[in-house]
Amino acid sequence: MGVKVNGIELTDAEIEQEIAYHHDTENPLEMALNTLVVRRLLLDEANRLGVYAETDEQVIDALLAKEVSLPQPDEDTCRRHYDQNPEHFTVGECLEAEHILFQVTPDVDLQSLRQRAQDVLDEVLRDPTQLPVLAKQFSNCSSAAVGGSLGQLSRGQTVAEFERVVFAMPEGQVLPRLLETRHGLHVVRVLRRAEGKVLPYEKVCDSIRDALRSANQDIAWRQFLQRLAGQARIEGLEHFVADDSPLMQ
Repeated sequence: MGVKVNGIELTDAEIEQEIAYHHDTENPLEMALNTLVVRRLLLDEANRLGVYAETDEQVIDALLAKEVSLPQPDEDTCRRHYDQNPEHFTVGECLEAEHILFQVTPDVDLQSLRQRAQDVLDEVLRDPTQLPVLAKQFSNCSSAAVGGSLGQLSRGQTVAEFERVVFAMPEGQVLPRLLETRHGLHVVRVLRRAEGKVLPYEKVCDSIRDALRSANQDIAWRQFLQRLAGQARIEGLEHFVADDSPLMQ
C-alpha cells in the first residue's frame, strides 16, 4: 500500500523527485516521504483556509505567516539568556589538555574496555605525570603519538559532551572519573587554562534576540504541524515524525 494523506496517495514521481534531495541522510526514502507528507498537510490546510500564491513554497510561507503566532523575545528574556549562558559569549577562553582514548567499536567487549580504562585512570590519579607515557601505550587517538596532547583547545573544537566537562575543570586537575563521549572512554587532564572575557551585553543583545526569535519560530511551526498531523489521516507511513522535515527547519 502506498502512502496516503487524507485519502490522496503520494505518486511514484513525487517520491522519486523528492528522494534526490535526501541522499546524504541516513534514510533517504523515509526523509522524502516525511517531507512530502508535511508538504501535503500544509497545502491541504492552506487550501481549506483559502490561502493562495504562485508556488507551493509561497503558499506555505503565507500559511505560516497567517496562522502561526510568533512570540517576540523581550528585553528581560534576552538579558536572562545572557546571564544564564556566559560561556556562549566568552571570547579568548582556551585550555591545554591531554587525554587517553579507549575507543568503543562495534565488536569491543565493553566491560573489559571499561575495566582497562579504569585501571589506567587509577594509575594517572596516583601520578598524573604518567599520563603521556600511558597515552602512548593505550590510547586509540592519533594524539597518542604526542603523549595524548590535544594542544590548545577553544570552545567548539571538540564534541559537546567532551567540551562541557573539560571546560568546567580547573587547571592541573585529572578528571576523577572516566569521561564518556560518542568516541569512547577518556582519561583527561587539564594542564593550563585561560579564562577569557565575557563580551558586554550590549555587544551581543541583537544576536541573542535573533537566536531566541528563531527558536520561538521553530517551536511554533512544529506545534502547528503537529496539530495538523493529529487532525489528518495518514496511511502507509510507519515512522512519520511531524517535525522531521526540512520544510520546518
